[in-house]
Amino acid sequence: MVHLPIALQLFSVRDDMTADPAGTLKKIREFGYDGVEFAGLYGCTAAELGRLTRDAGLEPVSAHVGLEELLAGPEAAADMYAEAGLKHIVIPYLPDEYRPGTPGFAAFLKDARAIGEAVTSRGLTLSYHNHDFEFVKVGGEYGLDVLYGTVPAEYLKAELDVCWVKVGGADPVEYLNKYAGRAPLVHLKDFVGQKSENMYQLIGKDETSQAEAAKPAAFEFRPVGYGVQDFPAIIAAGEAAGATWFIVEQDMPSMGKTPLECAKMSVEYLRSLK
Repeated sequence: MVHLPIALQLFSVRDDMTADPAGTLKKIREFGYDGVEFAGLYGCTAAELGRLTRDAGLEPVSAHVGLEELLAGPEAAADMYAEAGLKHIVIPYLPDEYRPGTPGFAAFLKDARAIGEAVTSRGLTLSYHNHDFEFVKVGGEYGLDVLYGTVPAEYLKAELDVCWVKVGGADPVEYLNKYAGRAPLVHLKDFVGQKSENMYQLIGKDETSQAEAAKPAAFEFRPVGYGVQDFPAIIAAGEAAGATWFIVEQDMPSMGKTPLECAKMSVEYLRSLK
């Protein structure tokens, strides 16, 4: 049984949100979700999207905010998203030049602390959302561990994405245990297959079309419960680690289903756990 509230990362249904934010949010609530995580504003202001979210009966939990925007003005970003009523801002992705194993990683470690100090000063919490590229060794440690070992927990929490942890070669349950007390938000994501060249096409990080990216490949995102992940163990570990929200994310639909159908399958699976 899942005891924590369940949110949906709106990137999962981005086209539907762009076409009809209010209607899509109402469907998400009807599916059985408790909240949402923003990924863009879909033509709204932050305050407007927060109002639409609450009007649908959902809680605005957090927002993925690009590193460039946060570097340009972390206080302004925090103030803007606070108007939506959310409490968490998340760094969602690192450009190539800032990743572990590059010269820019040291600069990112300093920037992450500075952003965290600014966001925290505005009463919000900053977290970092991992992919698999943080699981390269830097001085004998995974880059993700170097990040959390360098930036104090008061300024940077972990939004552990259990799919990318596993693709990176680590155990999601072990990582939830490792960062107990520091991982308030947990991304629940399922998949099949192995690490492949087109993974970042699937999350929209290059110019490949969605149709091209959706062709059968060695790696495929799946609705939660329809892939390789051991979700009963992950759920138990997340709850024991002090998480406050589980957030479903599916970067691209699969199994011949639409994004909304996939989102519905994920929450129905989670609600079915005994």
